[in-house]
Amino acid sequence: MNTVNICLAFVVALVIAYITTPLVIKLAWKINIIDDPQKNPQPKTTHTYPVPRGGGLAIAIGIIIPALIFLPLDKYLIAIITGATLIVILGLADDKFNLNPYLRIIIQIMILLIPISAGVTINFITNPVGGIINLSAIKTNLFIFGKEISIPVLANILTIFWILFLMNMVNMGAKGIDGQLPGVIVVAALTIAFLSLKFSADITQWPIIILALITAGSYLGFLPWNFYPQKIMPSYSGSTLGGYILAILAILSTAKVGTLIVVLGVPIIDTLYVIIRRILKGKSPVWGDRTHLHHLLLDSGWSKRKIAIFYWASSAILGLLALNFNSSSKIYTIIGIAILVGGLILWKQNNLKNQS
Repeated sequence: MNTVNICLAFVVALVIAYITTPLVIKLAWKINIIDDPQKNPQPKTTHTYPVPRGGGLAIAIGIIIPALIFLPLDKYLIAIITGATLIVILGLADDKFNLNPYLRIIIQIMILLIPISAGVTINFITNPVGGIINLSAIKTNLFIFGKEISIPVLANILTIFWILFLMNMVNMGAKGIDGQLPGVIVVAALTIAFLSLKFSADITQWPIIILALITAGSYLGFLPWNFYPQKIMPSYSGSTLGGYILAILAILSTAKVGTLIVVLGVPIIDTLYVIIRRILKGKSPVWGDRTHLHHLLLDSGWSKRKIAIFYWASSAILGLLALNFNSSSKIYTIIGIAILVGGLILWKQNNLKNQS
């Protein structure tokens, strides 16, 4: 494996994203994709001045160009890049027109059929009590244009669910405070890269390591523009693109799904709690409000920089743990995260009630 190329891919992605972001900021002002809390007040909003949206465009450019330079142009890369491009276009449309969340999910499912049709699927999962569960064993045969095609139904359904789940968990739980999202994505991508490096004797891991480092580099290049006080937001395109790439990296690298859930444990568990609370109150689970952990921390007096660093640090600690855990340990860790995050939410909620 060429270490120089791997490091160069990371640096090129970082530089491209850093240079491209101010250009996207100018474009956002020109085509009016601006989030102005005075004109469009929302409970979830934490900024008080107009901020350009569309950060996902700069991040995507920072990923796609180095990917085309440093990775082989095979069916997987073409499908991944095509899907990423469509996700960013969907995000930019949402920046401009504030699309219905349910419509966004339907379109996302259609987009995900592209990488799945290229073979990006979860064919097996590790059984916590031993062995593996082969998901690709359950197939159905379809005749398309007179040709019989065997489709792994269960594997494809689980793959759609996994990518869709991660895209929206990252969007809902890891985004909301200046600098929060790019830092978390950088940590998660680096964790996958380091874990894949353990198996670098297998040449199939090399493209995964490079794509993970390119992803980390691009979000790191975007971070200075998004850190407090933010000059641009990653928006829906930046968050869902991050979830999409991470989910696919976890699939391609095999056995990294559990690792990624542990690394992103805080935003994922927080979002699941939020969804449960909304459903119990008879509200839509997908419409934003001000009940996420980062909202509670902000309302209890934490600064935005402190909250962003808290999310980065918690993800980094969990990433270090996940690098050394087996499947059973990861499950226990996720249970522990659920208890800690739940306790932190209840503690902050009670503090805020007492203050009011």
